Amino acid sequence: MSNFVLNQTVTFFIFIICGVLVGLLFDFFRILRKTFKTPDFVTYIEDIVFWLLTCILLAYTIFKFNDGELRAFIFIGLFIGILFYILLISKYVIKICTKISIFIKNLIYKVGKIIILPIVKFLKLMKNFVNFEKIKFKKQR
Repeated sequence: MSNFVLNQTVTFFIFIICGVLVGLLFDFFRILRKTFKTPDFVTYIEDIVFWLLTCILLAYTIFKFNDGELRAFIFIGLFIGILFYILLISKYVIKICTKISIFIKNLIYKVGKIIILPIVKFLKLMKNFVNFEKIKFKKQR
């Protein structure tokens, strides 16, 4: 096999891996949407961030591994990588990561309650101890 064909084959597999990375990035935003309910405005911003990150990844990969040349096999490799990821891996990644992120979200919520509850009780105790209605403030002229 000639050196040129070998380089093109390696580049093709690099773009398959890049397609898998684009699929992972897409699922990252899908997991965020399943974990945290956000308004439409935030969803639009997330979509823009996804496309910007995807463009940066693809531009970097094209310039780094193919000297900035666009070839049909690059897009075929990306398509195969995305298709491979979505059909074979995506549902497992989403299921596992959604459970992990919901667990972390609930853990942070519970720890926050544990920290905030004593502060709230202390403030209520202070409110009962110091009756602010009896304290008169002098008006300054």
